[in-house]
Amino acid sequence: MVAVGNNRRTMADPVLTVAERLRPTFAKIAGGQESDPVVRRSDRADAQVNGSLALAKVLGKTPREVAQMVLDAADLSAVCSATEIAGPGFINITFSNSFLASELAVAAADTRLGVRLSPAPEVVDIDYSAPNVAKEMHVGHLRSTVIGDALVRMLEFVGHRVIRENHIGDWGTPFGMLIEHLIDLGEAEAANELSVGDLDSFYRQARTKFDASDEFKERARARVVLLQGGDDETLRMWKLLVGESTRYFDRVYRVLDVLLTSDDIMGESAYNHLLPEVVERLKKSGMLQTSDGAEVVFVDGFVNRDNEPLPLIIRKTDGGYNYATSDLACVIDRVERLGATRILYVVGAPQAQHLEMVGVVSRKAGWVPETTQMVHVAFGNVLGNDRKILKSRSGEVVKLDALLTEAVERAGTSVREKNAELSAEQQSEIARQVGIGAIKYADLSTDRIKDYVFDWERMLSFDGNTSPYLQYAHARICSIFRKAQIERQSVRSVTPTLEHEAERALALRLLQFDTAVWDTLDKYSPHRLCTYLYDLASEFSSFYEHCPVLRAESEAQKMSRLALCDFTARVMERGLSLLGIEAPEQM
Repeated sequence: MVAVGNNRRTMADPVLTVAERLRPTFAKIAGGQESDPVVRRSDRADAQVNGSLALAKVLGKTPREVAQMVLDAADLSAVCSATEIAGPGFINITFSNSFLASELAVAAADTRLGVRLSPAPEVVDIDYSAPNVAKEMHVGHLRSTVIGDALVRMLEFVGHRVIRENHIGDWGTPFGMLIEHLIDLGEAEAANELSVGDLDSFYRQARTKFDASDEFKERARARVVLLQGGDDETLRMWKLLVGESTRYFDRVYRVLDVLLTSDDIMGESAYNHLLPEVVERLKKSGMLQTSDGAEVVFVDGFVNRDNEPLPLIIRKTDGGYNYATSDLACVIDRVERLGATRILYVVGAPQAQHLEMVGVVSRKAGWVPETTQMVHVAFGNVLGNDRKILKSRSGEVVKLDALLTEAVERAGTSVREKNAELSAEQQSEIARQVGIGAIKYADLSTDRIKDYVFDWERMLSFDGNTSPYLQYAHARICSIFRKAQIERQSVRSVTPTLEHEAERALALRLLQFDTAVWDTLDKYSPHRLCTYLYDLASEFSSFYEHCPVLRAESEAQKMSRLALCDFTARVMERGLSLLGIEAPEQM
């Protein structure tokens, strides 16, 4: 995915620059055959060229001999201040300070801060969040929503066309009992109950009646038939349920500050018309079989605990469609109608086997071209201190809106202590930014495939790898310019001079922003960008400690260091925004 563009000025990372400069040299030495220089960062120098080892095997020479051939043929004088052949044939490279400064100036003049656009933009469909109608969003929806949102922001930033799809549960058997319960309550009372966000209570009441009353159970089942048959009155009441739930989802999304809106909803009902077509297509392909009265597809390579072929159930014995049928219909729609060339499922790890089977069936049926990727962006659980699924004191799964409210309230306490001089309105806004940012960052900074323990004290701390620490680093830089009474834009034409080692280290880190974004997208792992931003904030802290800015030795040195400060703040702000986190200018 991380193809390097032909435009030299789109590459900010000096490691990529060296790799591109060495590529023709390696090809020439290899007799015209493409040969990867394999340039990596190194603890022994700024970068290390490792490609000599593989090329030596082709040429029948020692790696050190090939390394010397590379240095003799390549002109790196404009990039490097020193080169050295080390070990069995590595080439250690030290970038010149003037080169780093000029690259920093180019990246600073770029509105994208040196981050490359994709050389081959795609249509990327992302399936994420996916709450259920008439049920409240809980902490289990947090990971899918914030991971998906961060990936949407980053994919759009590098130039892909991204289609957000919120595949809500808005169809099926439960809606029979929900509609009948709505009728029993009366539409006005039901709408009022749903509008205040008490969806769980409404659902529990319907479920209790369904389990306790045979008469209600029969009504509910009959109502499902009417719903699936397209009865106008039943559809009207179903739309009322969906509408109230959608308004509730939208309120939560606005508080969480994610990009999802009601326009992104593609519920299970949206694919209802495609379900018979899925069955017909599978029949024509010869893949559909009957097993115990159900219509299924046996998927090669999948077996149950008894080592028997594992079926993907398409239509149940009662004639009803299964959720696998809906997922297959989604694939058809996303590939054929939307033209998606990449489909991402931001769904919990337990769904891995199901999604893999859907993918295998879709490809075998010929619905998905080989060039189209289907990727399961799996994630673990949010745990409490007992290392079990996070629950409230009452033992229930924590509701997401309550979690967000508490985050802002807790952040408000800290903000008021640190910023007593600010107005109540300013304190409230900063508390919102810090609280919501803390919730998101605690989730995103964890390797998504792992579970993580929800810890209020740690996530709201102004020390360590947390959102408040990064937000404060950004705010501190903004305060430097306020004290200096200098507009940040005024230093953006300054090419910094890198005289101190801390200045040089900060410049190297800033130039890695492009690689950090692309590495994150390569692995669909936002924690990689989080790690980069934390390292950048730490690097800036060291720079600020060792390199006086406002008390610099000369005006030129002050302007140079202010230029480094400004670019750091811009990268911090942009990096946080790609994670869906705001960067306050005061804290």
